[in-house]
Amino acid sequence: MTLNALLTSFFFLQMVTNTDTAATESKSLFDIILGSSTSGLIVMTVLLLLSIVAVYIIIERYLTLTRAAQVDHNFMNSIRASVESGNLQAAKALCQSVDAPMARMVEKGLDRIGKPLDDINKAIENVGNLELLKLEKNLSTLASISGIAPMIGLLGTVIGLIISFQDMSSATNITPQVLSNGIYHALTATAMGLFVSIIAMAGFNLLVTNLDKVIFKMENTAVQFMDLLQEPSR
Repeated sequence: MTLNALLTSFFFLQMVTNTDTAATESKSLFDIILGSSTSGLIVMTVLLLLSIVAVYIIIERYLTLTRAAQVDHNFMNSIRASVESGNLQAAKALCQSVDAPMARMVEKGLDRIGKPLDDINKAIENVGNLELLKLEKNLSTLASISGIAPMIGLLGTVIGLIISFQDMSSATNITPQVLSNGIYHALTATAMGLFVSIIAMAGFNLLVTNLDKVIFKMENTAVQFMDLLQEPSR
């Protein structure tokens, strides 16, 4: 065998060995998180809890807003028919059978029939405001999570950099392996913070859009009911 052939074989074996070593030393994201310092684990745990809370709020509010918006388009037609026939009990029974803010607003208006229109309108508005507060439940928490998560991730980044500098100061020979633990910690915290923030912000925008649709239906229902009460005087 010639010298060139021996050298080629040697370099090939060394390349294969280095590749196997790199593959062996590669770490998954889970391993990196578990291998973080105590402060790093605390930061990642807080971000994980925030992500769970954000997902729960998004799912719970989405289902609530979806149910609130699902009112039969014939609802007001049925209310109109009952009121015009003088059967207010049937109209109230219909409102009680529908679990939606619009139905509760109309029911309050039916209870106030016979009083001045301004009083009826104010009663409907009060119920609408209370229903709106219920629909907005936890939306402010979701908005806060979208703003806080990146800051917590940034805190984890700073902690990771501090760890890296501490490792540098105590190491006699500075190598990439010495700095890797702190850098892994810093980048992982940043990525996790941004990930949680993106989820919370996207969910918040989705919920606000759905809430606007429900508010529009509530206002439209209130206007239709007040128009209904004013029809006999026209």
